[in-house]
Amino acid sequence: MKIEILFPEFCNLFGDTYNMIYLEKTLPDAEFIRTPIGGAVRFTEEPVDLVYMGPMTERMQERVIEKLRPLKAKIQAAIDRGTVFLFTGNALEVFGDYIENEDGSRIECLGLYRLFAKRDMMHRHNSDFEGTFEGETVMGFKTQFTMAYTPDESLGLFKKVKGVGLNRKAAWEGIRLHNFFGTYLVGPILVMNPPFTKYLLRLLGAGDVPLAFEKENMEAYAQRKKDFAEKVH
Repeated sequence: MKIEILFPEFCNLFGDTYNMIYLEKTLPDAEFIRTPIGGAVRFTEEPVDLVYMGPMTERMQERVIEKLRPLKAKIQAAIDRGTVFLFTGNALEVFGDYIENEDGSRIECLGLYRLFAKRDMMHRHNSDFEGTFEGETVMGFKTQFTMAYTPDESLGLFKKVKGVGLNRKAAWEGIRLHNFFGTYLVGPILVMNPPFTKYLLRLLGAGDVPLAFEKENMEAYAQRKKDFAEKVH
Protein backbone atom coordinates (compact mmCIF):
# COMPACT_ATOMS: atom_id res chain seq x y z
CA MET A 1 0.00 0.00 0.00
CA LYS A 2 1.26 3.46 -0.92
CA ILE A 3 0.24 6.64 0.94
CA GLU A 4 1.33 10.13 -0.11
CA ILE A 5 1.43 13.03 2.35
CA LEU A 6 1.42 16.36 0.55
CA PHE A 7 3.69 19.18 1.72
CA PRO A 8 4.03 18.04 5.36
CA GLU A 9 6.61 20.75 6.11
CA PHE A 10 3.83 23.34 5.76
CA CYS A 11 0.46 21.54 5.91
CA ASN A 12 0.79 20.43 9.49
CA LEU A 13 -1.24 22.69 11.78
CA PHE A 14 -3.33 21.69 14.84
CA GLY A 15 -1.55 18.38 15.44
CA ASP A 16 -3.07 16.84 12.32
CA THR A 17 0.23 15.23 11.35
CA TYR A 18 -0.88 12.55 13.82
CA ASN A 19 -3.46 11.38 11.30
CA MET A 20 -0.58 9.88 9.31
CA ILE A 21 1.53 8.92 12.32
CA TYR A 22 -1.45 6.88 13.49
CA LEU A 23 -1.80 5.22 10.08
CA GLU A 24 1.91 4.41 10.09
CA LYS A 25 1.47 2.56 13.37
CA THR A 26 -1.62 0.79 12.03
CA LEU A 27 -0.07 -0.07 8.65
CA PRO A 28 3.63 -0.69 9.38
CA ASP A 29 4.22 -2.36 6.01
CA ALA A 30 2.76 0.50 3.94
CA GLU A 31 4.98 2.93 2.05
CA PHE A 32 4.56 6.52 3.22
CA ILE A 33 5.74 9.19 0.77
CA ARG A 34 6.28 12.68 2.18
CA THR A 35 6.19 15.04 -0.78
CA PRO A 36 7.74 18.49 -0.13
CA ILE A 37 6.34 21.61 -1.77
CA GLY A 38 9.24 21.60 -4.21
CA GLY A 39 8.91 17.92 -5.07
CA ALA A 40 7.03 15.94 -7.70
CA VAL A 41 3.43 15.07 -6.77
CA ARG A 42 3.60 11.33 -7.02
CA PHE A 43 -0.09 10.42 -7.19
CA THR A 44 -0.35 12.28 -10.49
CA GLU A 45 2.39 10.10 -11.98
CA GLU A 46 1.87 6.65 -10.42
CA PRO A 47 -0.78 4.71 -8.51
CA VAL A 48 -1.16 5.81 -4.89
CA ASP A 49 -3.78 4.37 -2.54
CA LEU A 50 -4.30 7.38 -0.26
CA VAL A 51 -3.43 11.06 -0.63
CA TYR A 52 -3.42 13.18 2.53
CA MET A 53 -3.06 16.92 3.05
CA GLY A 54 -3.50 18.75 6.34
CA PRO A 55 -4.32 22.32 7.39
CA MET A 56 -2.04 25.22 6.50
CA THR A 57 -1.74 28.99 6.82
CA GLU A 58 -3.75 31.19 4.48
CA ARG A 59 -0.58 32.34 2.71
CA MET A 60 0.44 28.73 2.19
CA GLN A 61 -2.95 27.96 0.65
CA GLU A 62 -2.13 30.24 -2.27
CA ARG A 63 1.22 28.54 -2.81
CA VAL A 64 -0.37 25.08 -2.71
CA ILE A 65 -3.07 26.14 -5.19
CA GLU A 66 -0.44 27.36 -7.65
CA LYS A 67 1.58 24.17 -7.15
CA LEU A 68 -1.41 21.96 -7.93
CA ARG A 69 -3.13 24.08 -10.61
CA PRO A 70 -1.07 22.67 -13.54
CA LEU A 71 -1.99 19.17 -12.32
CA LYS A 72 -5.75 19.79 -12.25
CA ALA A 73 -6.62 17.30 -15.01
CA LYS A 74 -4.50 14.57 -13.43
CA ILE A 75 -6.03 15.24 -10.01
CA GLN A 76 -9.52 15.02 -11.49
CA ALA A 77 -8.58 11.72 -13.14
CA ALA A 78 -7.33 10.35 -9.80
CA ILE A 79 -10.60 11.32 -8.10
CA ASP A 80 -12.63 9.80 -10.94
CA ARG A 81 -10.81 6.46 -10.73
CA GLY A 82 -11.48 6.20 -7.00
CA THR A 83 -8.21 7.18 -5.37
CA VAL A 84 -8.84 7.86 -1.67
CA PHE A 85 -8.13 11.43 -0.56
CA LEU A 86 -8.29 12.82 2.98
CA PHE A 87 -7.93 16.60 3.30
CA THR A 88 -8.36 18.14 6.75
CA GLY A 89 -8.81 21.71 7.96
CA ASN A 90 -8.69 24.39 5.28
CA ALA A 91 -7.02 22.01 2.81
CA LEU A 92 -10.46 21.19 1.38
CA GLU A 93 -10.76 24.80 0.12
CA VAL A 94 -7.91 24.21 -2.35
CA PHE A 95 -10.10 21.98 -4.55
CA GLY A 96 -13.13 24.29 -4.39
CA ASP A 97 -13.99 27.24 -6.66
CA TYR A 98 -12.50 30.22 -4.85
CA ILE A 99 -11.67 31.86 -1.52
CA GLU A 100 -13.11 35.33 -0.98
CA ASN A 101 -11.18 37.86 1.09
CA GLU A 102 -12.75 40.51 3.28
CA ASP A 103 -12.28 43.16 0.57
CA GLY A 104 -14.17 41.07 -1.97
CA SER A 105 -11.09 39.96 -3.91
CA ARG A 106 -10.90 36.29 -4.82
CA ILE A 107 -8.27 33.58 -4.85
CA GLU A 108 -9.21 31.21 -7.65
CA CYS A 109 -8.88 27.57 -6.59
CA LEU A 110 -8.88 24.36 -8.65
CA GLY A 111 -12.65 24.16 -9.15
CA LEU A 112 -13.01 20.41 -8.77
CA TYR A 113 -16.24 20.82 -6.82
CA ARG A 114 -18.69 23.66 -6.23
CA LEU A 115 -17.60 25.29 -2.99
CA PHE A 116 -16.37 28.74 -2.04
CA ALA A 117 -15.02 29.99 1.26
CA LYS A 118 -15.31 33.46 2.79
CA ARG A 119 -12.49 34.66 5.02
CA ASP A 120 -12.83 36.78 8.14
CA MET A 121 -9.29 37.09 9.44
CA MET A 122 -10.34 39.21 12.41
CA HIS A 123 -12.57 36.49 13.81
CA ARG A 124 -11.38 32.91 14.19
CA HIS A 125 -14.20 30.41 14.59
CA ASN A 126 -13.57 27.73 17.24
CA SER A 127 -16.12 25.06 18.10
CA ASP A 128 -16.78 21.39 18.74
CA PHE A 129 -18.63 19.29 16.19
CA GLU A 130 -20.62 16.08 16.40
CA GLY A 131 -22.09 14.39 13.35
CA THR A 132 -22.80 11.01 11.82
CA PHE A 133 -21.24 9.00 9.02
CA GLU A 134 -22.43 5.56 7.91
CA GLY A 135 -24.38 5.19 11.16
CA GLU A 136 -21.43 6.05 13.40
CA THR A 137 -20.68 9.16 15.44
CA VAL A 138 -17.96 11.48 14.16
CA MET A 139 -16.43 14.12 16.42
CA GLY A 140 -13.85 16.84 15.97
CA PHE A 141 -12.88 20.44 16.48
CA LYS A 142 -13.14 23.40 14.17
CA THR A 143 -10.65 26.27 14.22
CA GLN A 144 -10.77 28.43 11.11
CA PHE A 145 -11.06 31.92 9.64
CA THR A 146 -13.53 30.85 6.94
CA MET A 147 -17.03 29.57 6.39
CA ALA A 148 -17.74 27.56 3.24
CA TYR A 149 -20.78 27.57 0.98
CA THR A 150 -22.08 25.19 -1.68
CA PRO A 151 -25.03 25.45 -4.12
CA ASP A 152 -26.64 22.51 -2.33
CA GLU A 153 -25.57 19.91 0.20
CA SER A 154 -25.52 16.89 -2.09
CA LEU A 155 -21.78 16.41 -1.48
CA GLY A 156 -22.00 16.71 2.31
CA LEU A 157 -19.72 14.37 4.24
CA PHE A 158 -20.87 14.34 7.87
CA LYS A 159 -24.52 14.93 8.82
CA LYS A 160 -24.54 17.54 11.57
CA VAL A 161 -25.94 16.59 14.98
CA LYS A 162 -24.46 19.43 17.04
CA GLY A 163 -22.12 22.26 16.23
CA VAL A 164 -21.46 24.11 12.95
CA GLY A 165 -21.35 22.50 9.52
CA LEU A 166 -19.70 24.04 6.45
CA ASN A 167 -21.34 27.25 7.63
CA ARG A 168 -23.65 28.19 10.48
CA LYS A 169 -26.80 27.29 8.53
CA ALA A 170 -25.53 24.13 6.84
CA ALA A 171 -26.88 20.71 7.80
CA TRP A 172 -23.69 18.99 6.65
CA GLU A 173 -19.98 19.30 7.35
CA GLY A 174 -17.29 18.58 4.79
CA ILE A 175 -17.26 17.39 1.20
CA ARG A 176 -17.37 13.92 -0.26
CA LEU A 177 -16.78 13.35 -3.98
CA HIS A 178 -16.32 9.67 -4.87
CA ASN A 179 -13.51 8.66 -2.46
CA PHE A 180 -12.40 12.24 -1.78
CA PHE A 181 -13.08 13.19 1.84
CA GLY A 182 -12.58 16.84 2.79
CA THR A 183 -13.42 18.08 6.28
CA TYR A 184 -12.65 21.13 8.37
CA LEU A 185 -12.50 18.86 11.42
CA VAL A 186 -9.16 18.68 13.16
CA GLY A 187 -8.28 16.77 16.23
CA PRO A 188 -6.78 14.68 14.53
CA ILE A 189 -9.86 13.06 13.01
CA LEU A 190 -8.41 9.56 12.48
CA VAL A 191 -7.24 9.27 16.07
CA MET A 192 -10.50 10.63 17.47
CA ASN A 193 -12.84 8.52 15.31
CA PRO A 194 -11.78 4.87 15.02
CA PRO A 195 -14.97 3.78 13.18
CA PHE A 196 -14.30 6.34 10.43
CA THR A 197 -10.65 5.25 10.29
CA LYS A 198 -11.75 1.64 9.86
CA TYR A 199 -14.07 2.72 7.04
CA LEU A 200 -11.17 4.37 5.21
CA LEU A 201 -8.96 1.33 5.74
CA ARG A 202 -11.60 -0.90 4.17
CA LEU A 203 -11.75 1.47 1.19
CA LEU A 204 -7.99 1.07 0.89
CA GLY A 205 -8.33 -2.70 0.77
CA ALA A 206 -6.83 -3.28 4.22
CA GLY A 207 -9.92 -5.17 5.39
CA ASP A 208 -10.50 -5.26 9.14
CA VAL A 209 -6.88 -4.72 10.08
CA PRO A 210 -6.64 -3.88 13.81
CA LEU A 211 -6.02 -0.24 14.57
CA ALA A 212 -2.99 0.77 16.58
CA PHE A 213 -3.96 0.79 20.27
CA GLU A 214 -7.48 -0.16 19.20
CA LYS A 215 -8.81 -1.17 22.62
CA GLU A 216 -7.62 2.03 24.28
CA ASN A 217 -8.76 4.14 21.35
CA MET A 218 -12.27 2.67 21.32
CA GLU A 219 -12.55 3.29 25.06
CA ALA A 220 -11.47 6.90 24.54
CA TYR A 221 -13.97 7.24 21.67
CA ALA A 222 -16.81 6.01 23.91
CA GLN A 223 -15.82 8.47 26.64
CA ARG A 224 -15.50 11.29 24.11
CA LYS A 225 -19.07 10.67 22.92
CA LYS A 226 -20.25 11.13 26.51
CA ASP A 227 -18.18 14.31 26.88
CA PHE A 228 -19.40 15.77 23.60
CA ALA A 229 -23.02 15.01 24.51
CA GLU A 230 -22.58 17.25 27.54
CA LYS A 231 -20.74 20.20 25.99
CA VAL A 232 -21.51 20.49 22.27
CA HIS A 233 -24.36 22.84 21.45
